[in-house]
Amino acid sequence: MIVMAGMIGTGKTTYAEIISEALNSEVFYESVVDNPILPDYYENPKRWAFPLQIYFLNTRFKTIRQARQNHDNVLDRSLYEDLIFARLNHESENMTSLEFETYSDLLETMMNEIDKMPKQRPDLLIYLDSDLDTVLSRIQQRGRSYEQVDNHPELLNYYETLHNKYKEWIREYDKTPVLILESNKYDIYNAADRTAVLELVQNKLRELQLAAV
Repeated sequence: MIVMAGMIGTGKTTYAEIISEALNSEVFYESVVDNPILPDYYENPKRWAFPLQIYFLNTRFKTIRQARQNHDNVLDRSLYEDLIFARLNHESENMTSLEFETYSDLLETMMNEIDKMPKQRPDLLIYLDSDLDTVLSRIQQRGRSYEQVDNHPELLNYYETLHNKYKEWIREYDKTPVLILESNKYDIYNAADRTAVLELVQNKLRELQLAAV
């Protein structure tokens, strides 16, 4: 099983679909479009941060259990990066200390359950790195109104902070093997760039002695 990781706007879903197609496997998507809490969170983060984190934690845990049923499935978001958002919400005082502790305890319980599963942790985490300008451009292009800096100027600071948090997180991450792709250097819709990305994935899978793309 492969999991994608990376900040909002780095292209996780698109990369997951392309890699999954090459592997002849299935993509398991993060609940965003059908998330009933996310738009409310952007309007009032102090009210909705804790319910949102619990919602994501629950859906990501269920997704990782489903994805383990077949070889080479791809998740477009990693449960392992979930703590980044919770910590940011706590530091921003959108979550109380009690809420953060409750969330952290639940996350630890779920992680322990994952480690008890037959296949245990994912085989590979693919981290999509990108500069902030590219991220902001992609967020604007995909057009979700509640994500737009033009509509919510305070989001610029949020995105800048989140970008830095991800940089810190990937430097310390050690739960699974990692492949870092600098997504701002590739036009994934370009055939040559797409081939180059799949070759990098293939080489990493071979290095790990897993199924090749």
